[in-house]
Amino acid sequence: MFNGTRSTYATACIGLRPVCIILGLPPLLPPRFVQQIELSYAITPRRAGRTLIRNPLMELLNAVREHGSISAAAKALGLSYRHVWGELKRWETTFGHALVTGERGRSAQLSELGDRLLWAERQAQARLAPQIEALHADLERAFALAFDDSIHVLSLHASHDDALALLRAHAASSAQLQLDIRFTGSVDAISALNQGRCVMAGFHTLERPPMGSLAQRTYKPLLKPGLHKIIGFARRTQGLIVAPGNPLGLRSLDDLQSRHVRYVNRPLGTGTRVLLDEMLEQGGLDAQSLTGYERCEPSHSAVAQTIAAGEADAGLGIESAAHGAGLGFVPLVHERYHLACLKGALEQPAVAAFLALLRGSAWQHRLGTLAGYESANSGEIQSLSSLLPWWDFKRPRPRR
Repeated sequence: MFNGTRSTYATACIGLRPVCIILGLPPLLPPRFVQQIELSYAITPRRAGRTLIRNPLMELLNAVREHGSISAAAKALGLSYRHVWGELKRWETTFGHALVTGERGRSAQLSELGDRLLWAERQAQARLAPQIEALHADLERAFALAFDDSIHVLSLHASHDDALALLRAHAASSAQLQLDIRFTGSVDAISALNQGRCVMAGFHTLERPPMGSLAQRTYKPLLKPGLHKIIGFARRTQGLIVAPGNPLGLRSLDDLQSRHVRYVNRPLGTGTRVLLDEMLEQGGLDAQSLTGYERCEPSHSAVAQTIAAGEADAGLGIESAAHGAGLGFVPLVHERYHLACLKGALEQPAVAAFLALLRGSAWQHRLGTLAGYESANSGEIQSLSSLLPWWDFKRPRPRR
């Protein structure tokens, strides 16, 4: 797309739909001269007329052409003469070419570069009119929700989970609740919550992680009783994602080493990586002896696709990811997926709407249709000490 010669490029990403705009400039400037076009938008009262992408320089050039002098152009634009003059000179310095010819204070006309820039901009606007209209429509639809008082938005950083993706669609269609989810590692999700970058964080552990476990060493420093609350979400199954029919006959993590299986891992900081390392530690297995232990993929679905492509034989993941890719699955453990928030957030309208959604029978039925998932205290507010056995607040008995 960008070849380092005479092309100028711009990229605008609206929602999940990237739109790449290519502007080919005429052969006026030397090959070393390349400018990057950046798109922006403004929120203004609706105006009649054709929708365009507005650019201050092009508006200046057009005003000079239409009115014949810099002073008249400035007056038409509602700007000072000094500002317009300064902007034109600044751009001339940037381009290394004159944009306007004529003496200061008298009649003015565009230079050859000024004419060609204005021509190129008009050609681009004409060619890209359908895409420009679509960008405007997408932005207006998105911002219409922001001005709707009946809509709630809840920001959530969470470990990758198929049930949360399903919940996002369910919330939007049935509860006027928009879940702004960013999938990241469990550790990063809780850190984002503690730093105020989200309202809720999703992470997962074994149902009753043992004292002294890697899960305790990982999550206990991040969560504080009295400050954080846990909201029940789901129970899910983790196991080995394998080729269809499990041709290697894998049954446990021991088989990964004894059969020299090509493994694909999850990155440090993810809950699944914590789970794997904890299971290896409990089984007395050497992580570095796993072939492919250092190879990481960012999500359960990415692990499944790697195995489906024949680039690995197995990886720890959730059952729904295996089924979605048409692969085999060897269940190993059950775990709880938790949602954490600060205690004060429970009073927020968006959180209240979220809890009501989780407790509803419609959501719990939909959750049960996802392979490897079942409802477990969904929407129930729980304390850390009752769910994770890492804190003991019993006062020691006085010595006699």
